[in-house]
Amino acid sequence: MSSHSHKQKDAAAELERSGDPPAPRGSADPSAQPAPPDAAAVAEQVQKLLAEKQELTDTLVRRQADFENYRKRIEKERHHDRHRATEHLIEQILPVIDAFDRALAESSDSAYVEYRKGFELIRRQLWETLAKQGLVRIESMGQEFNPHFHHAIERVETTEHADGIVIGELQPGYTFHEKVLRPAMVRVACAPERESAHRAQRND
Repeated sequence: MSSHSHKQKDAAAELERSGDPPAPRGSADPSAQPAPPDAAAVAEQVQKLLAEKQELTDTLVRRQADFENYRKRIEKERHHDRHRATEHLIEQILPVIDAFDRALAESSDSAYVEYRKGFELIRRQLWETLAKQGLVRIESMGQEFNPHFHHAIERVETTEHADGIVIGELQPGYTFHEKVLRPAMVRVACAPERESAHRAQRND
């Protein structure tokens, strides 16, 4: 038997006595612990994650604000469109109100009493519906002439009323949500020329 065979047998016998298999070449020592992580690298990673989180939060807040502004703008535009449509419709109905007023003013004959009651009822219902939408009649009689609300058709010399006072209304005017839809057509009192000249002389 060769010397090499003897060495193998000796190694096998030694292995049987020890009871532990030989460690494979290149294997790590099981008792060795992994190296602890670098604290600076961990802190840097945490800061990076926090920055990314803050950026995402800021982006979300901006998106929410943009959406809220968009929603408000759309709602405002819709409200404006509805308001303008209602305003346009009322403008078309004003001549109907005028027709009712003329019919009620002219039909004083007792033979038309029942018809008049019907006209008054329809006119009142129509007016209440329009008033709920924001239509308001301009007060003219006895008021001082205001070019924003009144359109002077005639100036009447008189001493019974102060200069610039509305003494007659030819056609009523209306506002819709404080916007003048139609100015009232009115007669306006003015002082007689002689009295005006006399007042001017006294003021001089």
